Amino acid sequence: PAYGYGIRYENGLFRQSFIDGRQHEAPEDWLRQPFVWEFERPEARFTMGFGGRVVTRDGKALWEPEDFVQAEAFDTPAVGWQGKWANTLRLWAGRAVDPFDLERFNAGDFAAAAEAEALARTISRVLYPEDSTEKGKRLRLTQEYFFSAASIRDIIRRFEQDHTDLRLLPQRVAIQMNDTHPAVAAPELVRILHDERGLPFDEAVEITRGCVNYTNHTLLPEALESWGEGLFGDLLPRHLQIMDRIDEADARAHPDRRNTARGEGKVKMGELSFIMSHRVNGVSALHTGLMKTTVFADQHRIWPDKIVNETNGVTPRRWLHSCNPRLSRLITDSIGDGWIGDLEQLSQLEPMIEDAAWLDRFAGVKADNKADLCDWVAREHGLMLNPDALFDVQIKRIHEYKRQHLNILEAIALWQEMRENPSSDWTPRVKIFGGKAAPGYFFAKDIIRLINDVAKVVNADPVTNARLQVVYLPNYNVTLAERLIPAADLSEQISTAGKE
Repeated sequence: PAYGYGIRYENGLFRQSFIDGRQHEAPEDWLRQPFVWEFERPEARFTMGFGGRVVTRDGKALWEPEDFVQAEAFDTPAVGWQGKWANTLRLWAGRAVDPFDLERFNAGDFAAAAEAEALARTISRVLYPEDSTEKGKRLRLTQEYFFSAASIRDIIRRFEQDHTDLRLLPQRVAIQMNDTHPAVAAPELVRILHDERGLPFDEAVEITRGCVNYTNHTLLPEALESWGEGLFGDLLPRHLQIMDRIDEADARAHPDRRNTARGEGKVKMGELSFIMSHRVNGVSALHTGLMKTTVFADQHRIWPDKIVNETNGVTPRRWLHSCNPRLSRLITDSIGDGWIGDLEQLSQLEPMIEDAAWLDRFAGVKADNKADLCDWVAREHGLMLNPDALFDVQIKRIHEYKRQHLNILEAIALWQEMRENPSSDWTPRVKIFGGKAAPGYFFAKDIIRLINDVAKVVNADPVTNARLQVVYLPNYNVTLAERLIPAADLSEQISTAGKE
């Protein structure tokens, strides 16, 4: 049984539109309509502290937070194949401990009376808030601690329903940190075990290390998350002390190490995640191998068995069976429906490669999917696409390392070649882009503007527009992906595992 933990964002990322080719962000208000699959869980409600100071009582360091926010749990069941199991996605919403100040209200200061509630809800308002300012950075770190600490408390609460000895945690609980955003969960668990439950510090660290695992998602050292020690210490003073003790113990145990979790005025979450994890995994064999020789080479030398590979899987029941019903039916007609729960059975399709009639049906599925997409694009966006063209699709967050700029430069080069040689036997092509740029990521937003500007020129060119079109569909999300992926002839994956 698995629990997924996160934040119940009221406004998600943002709704994307284009104004004069530029990205425009508007709030995503998905919670304005009732979400019928969601269940509030009042028994899982915790009060999180922030800021304040660390005091010493009876020889023990204790954290006295200054501010408090309540984490309220909302569950969404993730129903498994054929309904035989349901795991749980538990999302935390921020609420004020004292949401309404009656004295201020009666004094006529109506806005201030609800200020605490507004500030608490800010934590669970927006996914990836803009962090180019100090206030933005503080909000992001607050979010990370808020959901990590609430999740750790919930894990302990559920553990203690059946067990009394916290030393059994590593035998009963596995905590998988997805990237470094929940990295503060490790010092938080140490703090609870040591400060609140009285276990020796070294034992608390070892119990935590026995529970926690870390999935790495980037090979660029400069992309690993870090926080200024001033901000971190101001928001989480006790956790900074705990991290120092962990780092000092690691330095004593490995005096020849080169990478540290603390240094240069930074708290380094990638290094902390590695030190505090039982296992560390990459998401493909290539990625995992490069982790050992690049970003975590020093740590791999010290812990040669810690890095393991877990190749990212696919979700065939969403991305094939559900959103591509024509192809799903063709496969089932050919080999039965066992593949839906056992993807390895798709190997039974290999003999069909020699069957011309089957290949015609396969091509017909793609053509019908493309026709559906063309109808939808015409209806929703007023664009007429050529369904007989090659659909060349790149859909993902807009980012320099994902290299959408390389793709649009290729489109420009192709357009120029077509203009110079209009009589050549060109394969008609529709380049389709989708993806959002972070609001403060100005270079990525310029890439969006470039793509839309190129589309404006290329699509209006009577010499080439029968053979080349460029389309940027706004507000990329899972729903749009479910339309695009079944219709794609070519799926562009041009990001690199590292950097050249």
